Amino acid sequence: MSPANFEFLDALGQIERDRGISVESILESLATALVAAYKRRPGAAEEAVVTVDPESGEIRVYGQELDEEGNVAREWDDTPDDFGRIAAQTAKQVILQRIREAERDLKYEEYAGREGDIVTGIVQQTDNRYTLLDLGKVEALLPQAEQVPYERYEHGARLKAYIVEVRKTTKGPQIVVSRSHPGLVKRLFELEVPEISSGVVEIRAAAREPGHRTKIAVWSNDPNVDPVGACVGARGSRVRMVTNELRGERIDVVPFADDPVEFIQAALQPARVREVRLDDETGIATVVVSDYQLSLAIGKEGQNARLAARLTGWRVDIKSETQLAEEEAGYGEEWAEGEWVENAAGEMVWQPAEGGEAVSAAQWSAAAAGGAPVPGVAAPEEHKPDDAEPTPAAVAGAPTAPAPDAATAPAPEAATAPAPEAAGPAADGGDNAGTTA
Repeated sequence: MSPANFEFLDALGQIERDRGISVESILESLATALVAAYKRRPGAAEEAVVTVDPESGEIRVYGQELDEEGNVAREWDDTPDDFGRIAAQTAKQVILQRIREAERDLKYEEYAGREGDIVTGIVQQTDNRYTLLDLGKVEALLPQAEQVPYERYEHGARLKAYIVEVRKTTKGPQIVVSRSHPGLVKRLFELEVPEISSGVVEIRAAAREPGHRTKIAVWSNDPNVDPVGACVGARGSRVRMVTNELRGERIDVVPFADDPVEFIQAALQPARVREVRLDDETGIATVVVSDYQLSLAIGKEGQNARLAARLTGWRVDIKSETQLAEEEAGYGEEWAEGEWVENAAGEMVWQPAEGGEAVSAAQWSAAAAGGAPVPGVAAPEEHKPDDAEPTPAAVAGAPTAPAPDAATAPAPEAATAPAPEAAGPAADGGDNAGTTA
């Protein structure tokens, strides 16, 4: 063995020990690269194979002639005289390439199994599309879709993020992290609450509106441990640490319950619930609260109701006691659909939505003597639209419903009233009579 070959093999052994790259894989890659280098030489055989002796480091090139079936018909030694110089240059390139590939593989393997974990990084670059976090050996990508609205990331600031995906690319692993994922809240509580990391307390459910409010439902496997108290900490110290990391986001910790009624009552905290009625077929939970608790139960722009619905998995329909009493007294009857329109003669007539003969104002007034109201019809203005008051009337064969309080002819939406089940306003209705989330 020549001294050069000995040094070459010794260097390969050192690379194997330091980088974890096997000598066999380097020699195999080197042989492939040498074949390509040999074929670029003038007069080279169309088919060739390169062998590298792992004991002596000797490199030989064999030209081959194949028959029609692809078998080797003839083989000869075609090693060029100056092939040692070419082999040295090629070996350098192959080894460097293999080292880069090995480093990328090691980085990928380090983070491949950490999806769902939390990492701490330093903000390196930020723009309208994404933010880059330096995790030490690699960089993490924080896309705009995973950022918290109105949250600003200053260069050099330390930031905790949740790993949502690890991709393997030709340039190395690409780690996608999130600041808006509900899992970030769970991981932060695991860092701050030893009972969660040890398994005594579990986070059974979480619902989050990033940057505004989060609700988590906790459960204790030990009857002597209060799950809510463990997460809140002494004077709120533990939950305050999580809130500070989330830059002021409000966090509600509620106890989990197997009974849906108890769970829904807890999920709507801090509002106090008087009654919960469940409809298993529709998945709607009708929640009854006191009149003065209605705004608190709905929350700002329906936020409390929406989070409670996501946390429990039920559609939450919140009603006040007054509204429920009115519906049970019969004010929730189904209304006919239609609208007051002006006909060709300039008279106001009631036109049913399903078609049919219109009801004139005269017929409406004449029916008033019978005392039966027209279904879903507010009285038209016969003479003075701004002063006239609606009076009940009836049309033969039509269902009954109260006349709206509007003194003017209602728009199509106002003339159509929903069924009792959907009488409450939407979850974003603020302080109105009810909400559905």
